[in-house]
Amino acid sequence: MKHLLFVSSLVSLALAIWPKPVEISVGQTVLWIAEDVTVNWAGANASDVRSTYLNPSRSQSYLSEIYNSFLTIFLQSYERKRGDDEESETPSGDDMVDYALKNTWNTIFKHNFVPWKFHPRGWEEPDAGDATYISNIDLTLLKDDPDDVAKPLAGEVDESYTLSLTEDGVVSISANSSVGLVRGLSSFTQLFFEHSQGGAYTTLAPVAIFDEPKFKHRGLNLDVSRNWFSVKDIKRTIDAAAYNKLNRFHLHITDSQSWPLEIPALPDLASKGAYRPDLTYSPAQFKEIQYHAAVQGVEMVTEIDMPGHTSSIWFAYPELIAAFNQQPDWDTWAAEPPSGTLKLNSSKVSDFLDTLFDDLLPRVYPYSAYFHTGGDEVNKNAYKLDDTVRSSDPAVLQPLMQKFIDRNHDQVRALGLTPIVWEEMLLDWNLTLGNDVIVQSWQSDQAVATIVEKGHKVLAGNYNYWYLDCGKGQWLNFDPSVAAQYWPFNDYCAPFHNWRLVYSYDPLTGVPKDKQHLVLGGEAHMWAEQTDPINVDRMVWPRAAAAAEVLWSGAKDENGKNRSQIDAAPRLSEMRERLVAKGIGAEPIQMSFCTMNGTQCALGIK
Repeated sequence: MKHLLFVSSLVSLALAIWPKPVEISVGQTVLWIAEDVTVNWAGANASDVRSTYLNPSRSQSYLSEIYNSFLTIFLQSYERKRGDDEESETPSGDDMVDYALKNTWNTIFKHNFVPWKFHPRGWEEPDAGDATYISNIDLTLLKDDPDDVAKPLAGEVDESYTLSLTEDGVVSISANSSVGLVRGLSSFTQLFFEHSQGGAYTTLAPVAIFDEPKFKHRGLNLDVSRNWFSVKDIKRTIDAAAYNKLNRFHLHITDSQSWPLEIPALPDLASKGAYRPDLTYSPAQFKEIQYHAAVQGVEMVTEIDMPGHTSSIWFAYPELIAAFNQQPDWDTWAAEPPSGTLKLNSSKVSDFLDTLFDDLLPRVYPYSAYFHTGGDEVNKNAYKLDDTVRSSDPAVLQPLMQKFIDRNHDQVRALGLTPIVWEEMLLDWNLTLGNDVIVQSWQSDQAVATIVEKGHKVLAGNYNYWYLDCGKGQWLNFDPSVAAQYWPFNDYCAPFHNWRLVYSYDPLTGVPKDKQHLVLGGEAHMWAEQTDPINVDRMVWPRAAAAAEVLWSGAKDENGKNRSQIDAAPRLSEMRERLVAKGIGAEPIQMSFCTMNGTQCALGIK
């Protein structure tokens, strides 16, 4: 949407849009917004204009009185979302905008906050007397949505938008896709605050924004296999990700410790491999999670890690797993207990994967263009105990691993999906991967540079910056005979990665300019050895929001310098308040004194 007109940039510390828009200008006029403000929604066909109230309950009345003839589909779109065939399961652009309008109303009027923390003592709220109200919100879709608007390959959907708010209360949001309208509505909600006496207002009119993301893939990875997370916990995390304009949700759903995903064709996998038979995700719940992400413009990427990180399969199919739960020296055979890996030269494993993928992937296909086949931390020693191999010699193992990955990726492609693998398959095992395969990097900036040099698209996420589990110390216990050598019991990726460190990471570090187009983006990672539903919100947020701004706005400012913490901190603090208002238990990044007093908590200002 670069052809659209947009205004020049004017940065204001009073403006807390997160992630930071490409171009923004603001004023100082106070406008109020009523719950029954009218929304006019124009599709790519200019004759297709729909009107409703922002308030969902008022919209229903308005619909029946005036606009029933052409609004029925609009208002039923989200409720009808699950049909019997795959096409009807996939949310449409109309579904997305409908859901976003409901979210907009709830965010402004039900989940907002009084911004006293962002003003000095003695601050007075705007006077509601003689208030000017926003008269209408005009949404314009400039182009027809692509067929796969809810499940695109990276870059196939234009997420850019323009937003304007005039001094006399007219709002216009335009975009080249329904996802762009969703992003624009998210920014729109961030203009408003709750008044302590009721109502919602902005102090920033007129507003003009042009915005588009720097990176195509902006993700959060949540591990739900080390500890159990309910569907509600997962959906809450997706909601926060969407509000930060992330567009991918990577669900690491199985691992060595548990297999919670129900596979109807292989019922024993979850019934025996989960921590408890009731701590599983049914097909209906799995579908619900995927739809909940997709309708918000967040594509869910499901990962079944293999051939390592698979020992939970042993509980249902022991004949498929080598080196299961070797004790006490489990670290000889695996990165974490219990040890165990899929056998590498077994026809039974191949048959098992045929059944697994034929069951699972058609249930992924309506909601995603991708499937993650894992491939990290495969321990070669484990194959000494594999009766189909009995060797740890890389010369023996490499061709078998090539055959294993080829088999998996051929089946993934045959079912309409694009494979993703962890970097070890390319860099440690030296496999030949298809040109379509996306490589996810986690170990170093050099790894990212090497991957693109080999011609592959890459997802960045250096563990020294974007692993959100780091810094909590060891989760292992140490016998007194060896405890001294591990004191003070730091984890491998300590220290804790505070938001400033997360914010300082540039996914393009060390990547030549002519290869930067291969860096699709990246993901922040929440591994769950020491995280469960009780602390997941504060472990993820607002640090993942810092990664979200890097991925949306870029790590460098318009002058090519690292983005300013002094500019970012008040905006991130405000985003934190918005997340809390939405029911997300995000941590504070500063005390109220700092947010109330401008730059008084900064050093080095000249």
